[in-house]
Amino acid sequence: MKILHVDYERLRSYGSNRSSWAEKMKYGFIRNEHYVRSFSDRDVAAFEAPFGIRELGKKAANKRFLEVVESNDPDLVVIGHSDIITVESLRLVRQRRPECVLIHCNCDPLFVPDNSKRIAAFAEVVDAVFVTTGLRDLKRFAGLGARLYYIPNPVEPSIEILDNSVKTDSELPIDLLFCSNATKFTKRLEVVKGIKDAVDGELNFKTYGSFGEAPVWGRDYDLALAKTKMALNLNRQEGDHWYTSDRMSQLGGNGVLQFAHSSGSFADYVPPETLVYFDDQADLISKIREFHHDDAKRQDWAARAREFFHGELNSSLYSRYIIEATLAQPFSHDYVWARNINPDGSDK
Repeated sequence: MKILHVDYERLRSYGSNRSSWAEKMKYGFIRNEHYVRSFSDRDVAAFEAPFGIRELGKKAANKRFLEVVESNDPDLVVIGHSDIITVESLRLVRQRRPECVLIHCNCDPLFVPDNSKRIAAFAEVVDAVFVTTGLRDLKRFAGLGARLYYIPNPVEPSIEILDNSVKTDSELPIDLLFCSNATKFTKRLEVVKGIKDAVDGELNFKTYGSFGEAPVWGRDYDLALAKTKMALNLNRQEGDHWYTSDRMSQLGGNGVLQFAHSSGSFADYVPPETLVYFDDQADLISKIREFHHDDAKRQDWAARAREFFHGELNSSLYSRYIIEATLAQPFSHDYVWARNINPDGSDK
């Protein structure tokens, strides 16, 4: 299958950013023997604009997008987190290439208003929408036209190469890690501050991007992970069904023990004794201390998580699932996150 993948590749960052979920998806498509042509919409808008001002290049980027569709004749167009490519351009693809399938893949939370608007707009023109939020909450987009599917955040074996579960306490100088510089739509730093105060002098708790600690990106983030024993997987807001940021795959795939809020309901498809679930701040602090003082237990749970993430949430299965669901084909694998849904998007 020929795939045109539209997403922001950050070409002008020159490698300073870490690989994204969209890049992992592309690797999975290729590993499943599909041809993938990438179109970095924001970069094209900047390249085409006067003085490189991206906002001035949106019209030109849409023109170039349509040219790429015309010259490559893809079987499938995958639209990622694009705020450049318009619904009108996708309608033109529909008219000019009626045999071409269109889908939208989205890993941002629904509680961000602009993201919900983006999903709703694309759902009116594409064949299927894939989001890292469970179907219970995705149903708000039912009836717009597209079939709706949940996707997890994938692990890519060429990227998540660490295994901190085999390292002892003495080999991992960072006891607890939380990385973020996002402050909109969240109060999670109140929780992080409470933990910092509670474990001050007891644990080496690094909070890159918050409380005066500079954020880490790309290689520096990977270097921080390589030193980390345990980490917080805190979303900006908790409670959305099966929603998490890509921290979950980054931590789980690298054998870093992670703490996740119980309201996400990941126990529905993630095996027991892998993720450490907590209900509130007091419960979280108690469990952090428990695993900090029992390194063998930390290693055991982190090893189970890493095995599960690499075995069942890897980019090859993830991308194969997206293709099969897009085409409403019978699932070729018992995808752990899709046991409650049929290939055509209907509930079981």
